[in-house]
Parts: sequence; C-alpha cells; structure tokens
Amino acid sequence: MNNLPDFPWDRLEPYKARALAHPGGIVDLSVGTPVDPVPAVVQEALVAAADSPGYPLTHGTPALREAAAGWLARRHGVTVDPAAVLPLIGSKEFVAWLPTYLRSAHVVLPELAYPTYDVGARLAGARASATDGLLALGPEQVDLVWVNSPSNPTGRVLPAEHLRKVVAWARERGAVVASDECYLELGWEEQPISVLHPDVCDGSHEGLLAVHSLSKRSNLAGYRAGFVTGDPVLVKRLLEIRKHAGMLMPAPVQAAMTGALADDAHADEQRERYAARRAILRPALEKAGWRVDHSTAGLYLWASNGEDCWQQVGQLADLGILAAPGDFYGVAGRSHIRIAVTATDERISAAVSRLQ
Repeated sequence: MNNLPDFPWDRLEPYKARALAHPGGIVDLSVGTPVDPVPAVVQEALVAAADSPGYPLTHGTPALREAAAGWLARRHGVTVDPAAVLPLIGSKEFVAWLPTYLRSAHVVLPELAYPTYDVGARLAGARASATDGLLALGPEQVDLVWVNSPSNPTGRVLPAEHLRKVVAWARERGAVVASDECYLELGWEEQPISVLHPDVCDGSHEGLLAVHSLSKRSNLAGYRAGFVTGDPVLVKRLLEIRKHAGMLMPAPVQAAMTGALADDAHADEQRERYAARRAILRPALEKAGWRVDHSTAGLYLWASNGEDCWQQVGQLADLGILAAPGDFYGVAGRSHIRIAVTATDERISAAVSRLQ
C-alpha cells in the first residue's frame, strides 16, 4: 500500500518531546483520548459476560441491537429496525474499509475531515474528492459521500436543511451517504441531527448509513465499541461481508456495549464533565490570542492565532501543551490547530494556568 500517507501522529513526536520537557509535565490535548473511568454499569456487564468460550455473533446479540435502536429512538428521534444494526470493532475500522465494502470508485469527503476517510478511499483504490460543495462536482459519478456532524476537527454542526440537500443530491446519483455521528450527543451552542432523522430523510433510510461510537459517550475507546445502522439492504450486504471476513466483536464487549447504550445517566454525567472543561479552556485560549471558529459541538476547539499551524503547535509545546496541527485534516486547516477537551480536570486547569 505505497499510496498511503505517513501516519500523521508520528509527525507530532518532536513537539510531544518539547511538551514533555515542561517542568509541570505535558498537557496532551492532541489525540482526544478519553481519560475518565469506564462507567460501573459497563464494567459490571463486561465481567458478567467474561465466561464466553464460544464464537460471538457478527450481527451482535438481539439485546445489543435492541439497545442501539432504543438509544437512537430515545435520544435522537430516529427509528430503526434492530435487524438493521451492525456492531463495529470501533468506528475507525469501518470508516477505513467502507469504500472497499461498497467497491467505491469515487469517494467524496469534507474539505476538513478525519484523515481516515481519505485513507479508506486509498485502500479501496478509489479517487477521493475533498469538497464542501457537491455542485462543483457536476455530472461526475460518485459512489460514496461522507458527512460528519458535529465535525472532527472543527465542531461544526450541519443543519437539517443542508443534510437534506446532500441526501437528495446523492439519491439522484445513486450514491451512498455515510454519516459519521460519533459526537452526536455533544451539542453545546447547537444541537446536531442524525442523517436518519425524518426531518432529513423523510422517513426513508434508503442509501443512508449512520456510524456511531461509544468511545467518547461512555469512555469506551479501549473497548472498540461502535455500530452502524440505516438502509436495511446495505446493512445486510455489509453483514454478509463481515461474516466472511471474521469481523467479530467479542461477546463480553457486546454485553458491555448493551449496558452502556441502555443507560443514559453515565452519559449525562460525562457530558457535564466535558462541558465544565470546555467552559474554562475556551476563554483561556481566547484571552491568550487564539480565535475559536465553529466548535459549537463535539470535543474539540478549532483555534487559530493567524500563524501557520505548526508554529502554533510549537508555541503551545513550549508551554507544555500538545495540540494537533490543522493540516492533519486537510490543506484548508493550515492556519488552525485542534485542541481536545478530553484531559483530566487537573490537566485542563494546568493548561489554563499556562495560557494565562
């Protein structure tokens, strides 16, 4: 696979070393790794299912699929058939392999985007177009369109009307719309909406897929727990491929995920933690000379002081703060940095003190 780019995070290592050298230690706000405890309800479900000597179900247990469907209905006003829910070994593996599953030749992704959308196109040998203006593509054949709301990296929310236009455009051309909705529950100034919501798709999920993750909602990044749902025909096709490929979520993780999706209390508690961290970090950045753009939802602040993104990363590294350069997410991000709010309260407070 000589067409794959260098792994972006490897380029950040020299700046990480600079931040680590700070007398007060590093404040790592780059990757956005969850640091808070795995909820007790999830740990208990995992332990109860630990004696799992047999092969797990690729399709997931009925209880897991019903829990996912119940969560979507309860929290997001989306109705899906539990049979159209498919567990994923973390959402990233699915993002990387979806163009291959669909045999896509042309993939469209946002101008500023999670790098794995582009990597997935490359793995499939497909052409990737990074654009926020679908009309500029004219009559070109497109097989897969990625949307991401709230956005990683910017925290931008796409309104229902915008998503409606994307769905209509894709359906006219027979393209699949895959919506990365991993931060759907983390709206702050704006509330995100699923591509599967009736206000977006008129109640038909034909040609639509929505990808969800429990990494941030439930601190399950280490469990690799996500799911995809949407068009029952597409999900069935994906299920058959994943059966052949042995893409099996371990049974204890399925049980843990079921417990997490059925419980909203821990998710609300975690959301409040992120809200509190965001409430002190954002104004500290702004007082230190950074402008925050978009960032009305999600777990990142998309910030700029007008300089090149790597210069900004260097300035913060000298303060012991590690951020991600905006060009990780596309050339349009060269003047921005992405700052996560996922560190502990103590580390966020340390960052605020250093910025001041």
